[in-house]
Amino acid sequence: MPSAQASPSSPDSASAPPAPPPGAEVHCVLDIEASGFGRHSYPIEIGYVLPDGRTRCTLIRPAQHWTHWDSSAEALHGITRAKLLLHGRSAAEVAQALNADLGGRTVYCDGWAHDYAWLGALFEEAGLSPHFKLETVGRLLDESRLSHLGEARASALAELGLQRHRASNDARVLQRALQRLAQG
Repeated sequence: MPSAQASPSSPDSASAPPAPPPGAEVHCVLDIEASGFGRHSYPIEIGYVLPDGRTRCTLIRPAQHWTHWDSSAEALHGITRAKLLLHGRSAAEVAQALNADLGGRTVYCDGWAHDYAWLGALFEEAGLSPHFKLETVGRLLDESRLSHLGEARASALAELGLQRHRASNDARVLQRALQRLAQG
């Protein structure tokens, strides 16, 4: 993935969010947008935030046999199949970039069951294996803190002022929510 900052509307972008709260533990967080839910869905965008605050996001061009499309999912994330075909990167390019940036790390997500399957589809299509471990945020939080994740996410969303529902924004919000919960 590119190391220079790209414009917010570009299919690949990298940016640094505001500094985390002082003293908060910072984890690498990933989010995936998909063609829908269910057995035949596939990843269309992956975004993640590294512990140092760098954010990466990329669109994924659907493989020829990835045909499932759910218009209600499109209404949520706002990414059209035509945009993916025009601006998306191949599964192999995305998988290689993920391994380069995330290799050796434990990466956390809040939708592990779906994200694990979508990541599996991406790496299978690429003919590669991930060089990082995907883990649920439930491993970071006790039950009490986990029960407050929704509130912490809403607070982080308001604090960061993000409006577009996209993978990197969702990852940034989740990372900030985890930092808040770890503090208190």
